[in-house]
Amino acid sequence: MEKGNNMKKVLMFYNPKAGNGMFTNNLDKIISRFQANGMIVVPVRASDDINIYDVIGALDDSFVKIIAAGGDGTINIIVNAMIENGCYLPLAVFPAGTANDFAHYFEIPTDLDSMLEIAVGDNYIPADIGCCNGKYFVNVAAIGSVIDVSQKTDATMKNALGPLAYYIRALGELPSLHPVEVTITTPEQKFTQKIFFMVVLNGNSAGGFRKLGVQSSINDGMLDVIMFKEMKLTEIPIVGLKVLQGRHKDDENVIYLQTPELRIESAENISTDVDGEIGQPLPLDIKILPKRIMIHTRKIGE
Repeated sequence: MEKGNNMKKVLMFYNPKAGNGMFTNNLDKIISRFQANGMIVVPVRASDDINIYDVIGALDDSFVKIIAAGGDGTINIIVNAMIENGCYLPLAVFPAGTANDFAHYFEIPTDLDSMLEIAVGDNYIPADIGCCNGKYFVNVAAIGSVIDVSQKTDATMKNALGPLAYYIRALGELPSLHPVEVTITTPEQKFTQKIFFMVVLNGNSAGGFRKLGVQSSINDGMLDVIMFKEMKLTEIPIVGLKVLQGRHKDDENVIYLQTPELRIESAENISTDVDGEIGQPLPLDIKILPKRIMIHTRKIGE
């Protein structure tokens, strides 16, 4: 093991409530595993009195990687802080949220031993990052009706049911669905469309819908834009089933396109959501940052 100032360090930003206290209860185990591999863990507990932007901005050259331990929201916070500070350290993800969409893409397990095995290694895959009105996202920007399901779903329900909690909540929101008219501008086209909602994906899943971005790759330099048109309420379950099966791309009620950037405008006041949190008001200018973050994984990236 290295000694003194040459000791490699790892910043661990963790949500103490995630996974029913998984990281709080196993902090000593995590520290011990890294120490056995010649690294010192510096844990930072997510709380209102901690500014992770300042923490990452103050990291010195002894730090060799960062851990984001929690759900997709925790990853979002870390990625924003890293990019704002010009930090290019590799990121290890310890998934313990409801959907864990970002971690799922990289096939990162949810058991702690497997997370640690990946995090102490040196295998990485580059990942694109989305940027929406100057704020960064790892998974999705969403616009329209019922896109705030993740915000409205009770925490106890999410802990008990996982992604199923989102599906149940979404079903309850169906009667309130109403179409909104949006104008989409990409480098290739401009058009106006009435939709119920739309998602702009970086990866291939959102809210636990694992086959939503059927053409998506996390490092292809493209955003996958999926628009669900205004349709009869009786058609929604049919389209929903196709989404679960990954067969929605060519449905007549769906517009699916790929682009490195787009602008979304509307004369209406439309709800937005970015990585499960309340988003900014329209218009939205969204673009991709190709291969901006290196993610720890069992797979060896190019």
